[in-house]
Amino acid sequence: MKFKRDKAQLFVPDGLPAEQALRRTTHMAIAAHQDDIEIMAIEGILACFQQPDRWFSGVVVTDGAGSPRDDLYKDYTDEQMRAIRVVEQKKAAIVGEYAAQALLDYPSAVIKNSTQKDPVEDLQALLRLARPQVVYTHNLADKHPTHVAVALRAIEAMRGLPDAERPGRLLGCEVWRDLGWMLDEDKVVFDTTAHESLQAALLGVFDSQIAGGKRYDLATLGRRKANATYFASHAVDVMQGMATGMELTPLIQDPSLDVQEYVQSFIRRFAEDVGRIITSVG
Repeated sequence: MKFKRDKAQLFVPDGLPAEQALRRTTHMAIAAHQDDIEIMAIEGILACFQQPDRWFSGVVVTDGAGSPRDDLYKDYTDEQMRAIRVVEQKKAAIVGEYAAQALLDYPSAVIKNSTQKDPVEDLQALLRLARPQVVYTHNLADKHPTHVAVALRAIEAMRGLPDAERPGRLLGCEVWRDLGWMLDEDKVVFDTTAHESLQAALLGVFDSQIAGGKRYDLATLGRRKANATYFASHAVDVMQGMATGMELTPLIQDPSLDVQEYVQSFIRRFAEDVGRIITSVG
């Protein structure tokens, strides 16, 4: 693979040639930062783990240079943080037995500039080769602008592919804003009950973030537990862990759909439901 950025790279944990490694991909995550994949796309990782006919590939779009830091990492420069976060993401790819891990190395400012087409072209090249059945990216109601920008660049890349080369499904996942507010019938539900130790290990390799002052490991596992318990008010828990997603597939099946209007429709249904409940008991 030849990417646009000089420091971009493709890591293959089991050492296969790059194209061969990517072509086995069935599930792919396109994420903004190192550790986002392990937070948001755990359903895909678990679906492929130890499965000879299913393989998960990750794509991290930004360089991760601007992350907060403390403790051991408090005096690290942005360049040192970039390097350590690449190492951590590769560790996660080994632990999760990924088919491949792409690190595209773009500054966030480039990703948030819609006139910059290099990220879109890199994503298209990966998608053409991998041909994943399912793609996970950030949900479009996430509160982190870079996350939303990555989702938009991913949608643009998929819309630019011929119909036959587009993934069968695109899902927007939780990181900086969970999806508990969505109507239950609008949520895509991911069962994360299995392999709790693997989930903890995947989150735990990102020591620069955890020791650096952000307990993403505890917060993410806690969110999955909370999602499972609070999903249904009048039924016992049917899962021990749950993540939720936003269905984005229509946006790549029909490029004429307006992205903002599509997301606003979920918000309107939520607002209408709040009003309905207040009216019914008021």
